[in-house]
Amino acid sequence: MGGESKVDGNRNGYVIVTAALPYANGEIHLGHVTSTYLPADIFSRYLKLKGRKVLYISGTDDHGTPILIQAEKEGIPPEELVRKWLSRDIEDFSKLGIEFSIFYKTHSPENIELTQRFFENIYKKGFIFKQEIEQWYCGNCKRFLPDRYVVGTCPFCGAENQYSDGCEVCGRAFPSYMIKEPKCIVCGSTPFLKESIHYFFKLSSFSDQLRGWLVSNSNLQPEVRNYVLKWIEDGLKDWDITRDISWGVPIPLNEKDAEGKVLYGWFDNHLGYIAFTYKYFRDHMGEEVDTRKIWNSSVIYHFIGKDIVYHHYLFLPAMRMAEGSFKLPDYLPTRGHLLLQNEKFSKSKGWYISLRNFLEIFPPDYLRFYLALTTPYSQKDVNFDWDDFQLKLNNELIANIGNFIHRVLTFTYSYFEGIVPEPSEMEELDLKFVDDLKQAVRDVGELMDEIKLDKALKRILDFSTSCNRYFQSSEPWGKRDKGKTCIYLSINAVRTLSILLWPFIPFTIEKLWNTLNIPKSFRNSSLISWSSVSELKIKPGHKINKPSVLFKRMDKEIMEQKEKFKKKH
Repeated sequence: MGGESKVDGNRNGYVIVTAALPYANGEIHLGHVTSTYLPADIFSRYLKLKGRKVLYISGTDDHGTPILIQAEKEGIPPEELVRKWLSRDIEDFSKLGIEFSIFYKTHSPENIELTQRFFENIYKKGFIFKQEIEQWYCGNCKRFLPDRYVVGTCPFCGAENQYSDGCEVCGRAFPSYMIKEPKCIVCGSTPFLKESIHYFFKLSSFSDQLRGWLVSNSNLQPEVRNYVLKWIEDGLKDWDITRDISWGVPIPLNEKDAEGKVLYGWFDNHLGYIAFTYKYFRDHMGEEVDTRKIWNSSVIYHFIGKDIVYHHYLFLPAMRMAEGSFKLPDYLPTRGHLLLQNEKFSKSKGWYISLRNFLEIFPPDYLRFYLALTTPYSQKDVNFDWDDFQLKLNNELIANIGNFIHRVLTFTYSYFEGIVPEPSEMEELDLKFVDDLKQAVRDVGELMDEIKLDKALKRILDFSTSCNRYFQSSEPWGKRDKGKTCIYLSINAVRTLSILLWPFIPFTIEKLWNTLNIPKSFRNSSLISWSSVSELKIKPGHKINKPSVLFKRMDKEIMEQKEKFKKKH
């Protein structure tokens, strides 16, 4: 990557990495992990290795009709549902090694206060207006139906069974009244349109500013930028930001038209990125911290899936432009959906994999490795395939990485009593291997800076392959003195691999660091930092601990899962 990245140019400031907020109404599944939480975690860990001050921010999306619907189904107040899923999500993410600085909730005093302040500031500037609209009303249920209480056919692409606020198939957001063949999800009857006063945000007033931001921000993915620009060219519609329900952020206006209404969930949920950051700094630095100043001097990454591009590329920046206090994101890393055996996830059909259930069977690093290796930095959908999962674990993680590390450690422990030997004078093969190591580090660093995590991991695998080749060519078992050089360099290559791999498979690497006899806390160790990753930091005389097998084959467990999903098909 030519030149200096925004992160490298901001060495003294914070890097704020956010992940899109999961709805507080159901369990985390592998689709959520693939597009958003795992890429953001890997990238955050990489930045920490580089010594950056990183905040990884997320939390539950608590307001709006999805939560209200689920709470009604369970017969509990929405507040109780939110508490339950906040606790559950934290537990599940932790088991996968997703290391948030803070995982909070939008139904919090901080986010409600910030949302109402945003509304008031935008309202005072004239970018919010009232308009009488026709909204779906269920005569059978005798109430107005919010977006998620109405399903029908997308008016743009014809996809069936879509909620009335947008299409998950084509990604378009649209006013509820545009849905075709509407049905009430509660009773199944056909609703009719009835007049109601709503508040609207003048999204159309920001077309030129949005276009300018999209064109000028070279950090945005070109394929995403181009079709968002097409949406702007087609003409942006002003955005209905209120709903006729009780659950949400109350409209901060003392007027009759505001009674019984709350702000649309998409008005407040992305403000959670800022509110959660405020909560983090208040808890760690006290009440007087100027979150706005810190936010505006930080490099901002918002990791999202492609289903919420419209909201993050249009609504989010337009709201910040209108309010005027907080900078827009520098990066919006966007990835595609996860398919299961080439078919779309479906909870109703049981065609999905929950994170919790997966981790009851497989080690977390196996999932982290596979998803990182197969998920490109693009909107291209990713396929989880059990055969491919087995192949990549056995051939890449175990037979490549695991094989090299285990051979080096066991040879050192058996032949040299665990003590790293003094190398002889290096020959051409050794010098080339050192050059290969340094080149691999440069390549991986450039790819990680560009958030091309799959390509970075593939480059690490290429380096591990060259490590295996070097070890085999050196034949340390038959050349006692020359073998010392091979072991010295190989042990250092293991250390280099451990640093390169830590963002991807942290649980395994922390075990490896124990075997290498490296202090646990990488933040306080010169032996574990990105700045030293290409150096030969493990010196002769260093003693390693008794090695153990890092990875094991799980063919039986994978076969059982394949059979299980065959029965569901």
